[in-house]
Amino acid sequence: MTQSLTLSRLTKSYQDTKALHDVTLSVGAGERVALLGHNGAGKSTLMKIVLGLIPYDSGEVRVLGARPGSAAARAGVAYLPENVAFHPALTGLEQIRHYLRLRGEPAQLAPDLLARVGLADAGKRRIGTYSKGMRQRVGLAQALIGRPRLLVLDEPTSGLDPVSRRDFYTLLDDLAADGASILLSSHALTEVEARTDRLVILSGGRLVTQGSLTDLRRQAALPVALHVVPREGQGARLAEALPQGRMNGTGVYLDCAPDAKLATLSRITALGGIVADIDVIPPSLEDIYSHFSRRDGQ
Repeated sequence: MTQSLTLSRLTKSYQDTKALHDVTLSVGAGERVALLGHNGAGKSTLMKIVLGLIPYDSGEVRVLGARPGSAAARAGVAYLPENVAFHPALTGLEQIRHYLRLRGEPAQLAPDLLARVGLADAGKRRIGTYSKGMRQRVGLAQALIGRPRLLVLDEPTSGLDPVSRRDFYTLLDDLAADGASILLSSHALTEVEARTDRLVILSGGRLVTQGSLTDLRRQAALPVALHVVPREGQGARLAEALPQGRMNGTGVYLDCAPDAKLATLSRITALGGIVADIDVIPPSLEDIYSHFSRRDGQ
C-alpha cells in the first residue's frame, strides 16, 4: 500500500513538557485512520507537525513523499479545524469562490462543492446567518478543493446534527474509495467505531496502541457480554440455569472471557426450549479506549 503519511520515531517537546515521544505511524492511500486520545495526549501537536505549522525535535515525517509544509505537501493536503472561522458578511458561495481562486481552481466549482456538503440551498445566504454546523460544512467544502490526497480533520463533526454527521461520513467513505487518505481526530468514539479502518490511541504523548477495532478487542481481551432472552414464562428457569448472570426485565446478562465465548454459547444453546434468543455484545470502542488509557496510568 502506498503511504500518504509516514511518521517515524517522532518526538516534540515544549520546554520541559514532552508532547510527543517516539511516535511511529503511517496512513496508506485510501485509508481512514482515527486519532484518539484525551485532551493533552498530543493529537493537535501531531496534526500541526503534519501540516508543517510547527517544527519537531527528532524523527522523520513524510507527507505525500515530501517534507511537511513544503509546496509539494501543501498541494495535496487539506485541513479542517474543529472551529472554522469565515467572514460573516460573505455568502457561502463567495467564500468558497475565494478559496478556489487561492488554490488556482475555477471559481465556478463553488456551487458543486457546497452541494456536496449539503449547502446547495444556502449558498447565497451570508455566513453570519449560518449555524455552527453549517459553518463546519463550509469548512469541509473548502477542504475538498483540488481533490486532496490527504485530509487532516480535527473534530470534523463538531456542531453537526445526526443526519449531517451520517452524510459527512458517507462523503469520507466516497473520498477514501477514490484513494484519498484520511486522518481524523475525534472524541466521538461511537462515530468512528464503525466508520474508520484503523484506530490509533495516544496517551501522554505516546502511541499506546493501534489497529482495527477487531485487533484492539483482541489486544484488550475484555469480557464479552451475553444477553439471553427466555421464552414466555421461562424467566425463572433461565435465571436458575445461569446463576452467574444477572436477571433484568428482559432476560439474563452475563459476561465471559473472549476465549470462553464459544463454550458459553454452547452451554446456553443446550438449555433448549427455555431460551428464545441470545445477543452477543462485544466491548465497545469506549470500553477499549478506557482500558488502554487506564493501563497507561492516565
